[in-house]
Amino acid sequence: MSRIKLNYKIIFHFFGLLLLFNGGFMLISTLISLIYNDGVTLDLFLAGLATLGIGTLVMYRTKDHRKEMNKREGYIVVAFGWIVMSLSGTLPYLVTEAIPSFTDAFFETMSGYSTTGASILNDIEAVPKGVLFWRSITHWIGGMGIIVLAIAILPLLGVGGMQLFAAEAPGPGGDKLHPRITDTAKRLWLIYFGYTAAETILLQVAGMSFFDAINHALSTLSTGGFSTKNASVAHWNDNPAIQYIIIFFMFLAGTNFVLSYYLFKGKVAKIIKDEEFKLYFRFIAVFTFVAAILIYFRADVSISSIDHPMVLGEGESAFRHGLFQVLSVITTTGFVTADYTLWTPFLTVFFFGLMFLGGSAGSTSGGVKVMRQLILIKNSFLEFKRALHPNAIVPVRYNGKSVSKDIVFNVLGFFILYMLSFIVGALVFSMFQMDFESAIGLSASSLGNVGPALGDFGPVNNYAALPPLGKWWASFLMLIGRLELFTVLILLTPFFWRNR
Repeated sequence: MSRIKLNYKIIFHFFGLLLLFNGGFMLISTLISLIYNDGVTLDLFLAGLATLGIGTLVMYRTKDHRKEMNKREGYIVVAFGWIVMSLSGTLPYLVTEAIPSFTDAFFETMSGYSTTGASILNDIEAVPKGVLFWRSITHWIGGMGIIVLAIAILPLLGVGGMQLFAAEAPGPGGDKLHPRITDTAKRLWLIYFGYTAAETILLQVAGMSFFDAINHALSTLSTGGFSTKNASVAHWNDNPAIQYIIIFFMFLAGTNFVLSYYLFKGKVAKIIKDEEFKLYFRFIAVFTFVAAILIYFRADVSISSIDHPMVLGEGESAFRHGLFQVLSVITTTGFVTADYTLWTPFLTVFFFGLMFLGGSAGSTSGGVKVMRQLILIKNSFLEFKRALHPNAIVPVRYNGKSVSKDIVFNVLGFFILYMLSFIVGALVFSMFQMDFESAIGLSASSLGNVGPALGDFGPVNNYAALPPLGKWWASFLMLIGRLELFTVLILLTPFFWRNR
């Protein structure tokens, strides 16, 4: 069988465009560095200039590309595009020597673009402000990239049951926001930017500095989790208003962004009838109730490793910290207000389980996604009915429409592959002499793009102690988890590179 012929020029043209994006945001970080006079302005400027230069050169050399892209080229652009972004994104860390190790810089950058939020930095507050802003920007770029990816590209590639989302989202076919994908992307960018600006203003009014406010807004809307403080959001445990604002925007970020568009258009009925949104809301309500009750009655602890110790027991405090951590894990944001692994063994296992849930399809969150969970639950229950009535045709229904068997099988395949990836991920981590709790926590957190894990890599720890090979493995899991598994793993199959 002959090897496939790829349109390499259009692939590299996209890579050049991504480098231009990266370079432009590096120059914005340079401006922040200049304003705060953090001593790395020139370094950031040179990093941005170099990235822009390479991007411009690549785009110029591929300007006469054939404007057609097939599925194979789509997979390559998506998978390698994230790698290109992450490789170039290491420059600000390396040239400023904020993170002198390339392995560490790549891990931090991949964690940013994949909106995982796992960090190797031991003293975040000592890092120059321009670099911290760049770190938060990687979240923001990655978060919006995922929305556009889920709505415009993955349905076309048929990844993990995302064809179902194509019928609900503004992609080809179905209920579109706008018939052209580019116009759809613009509308979603506008909503994303608007939410970020709104959260920045509200956080500043609530008591954050402007720098802390904009960085936390960038991390919240992307469900990333990078903070400007060593203690994360626990730094503001004495300011409930700040935490409630972040809670509200984490909820929005974990919701399908198409629903936000409907909200602004006054189509509230579409939101209320959306099955995924209803289940997402119920999950949060039930899990928060469970967590808050247990915190209130059982978790009588003080967290000495946090700037502002939190004494649990009062109703509002138990509710707030329970809701915050439930939302943070379900939406895979990864902010922390306390070390939830000290809240009783049940809650440790409870939050570990939530790492596999994820937010809504079309949101910036990671994980399996509520839409897939809903299809799996419905299909499982229908299997009982099929067992009693083997000749009956009993289709799975989603938002009042029948779901084809192909999509149900695709979702089942995704879930099986996700769990296999988790098991293999944990096995590889165990090879680095990690205990069981740390290995499974790292695997679930990296694959689900959650951030905080368990054991030695829990909510109040970071990933600095992970060996170099462990950091590369975690980066790989972050990538495949962020890009819905099939998008990356299909490139590792021999038949992908053959004509037939």
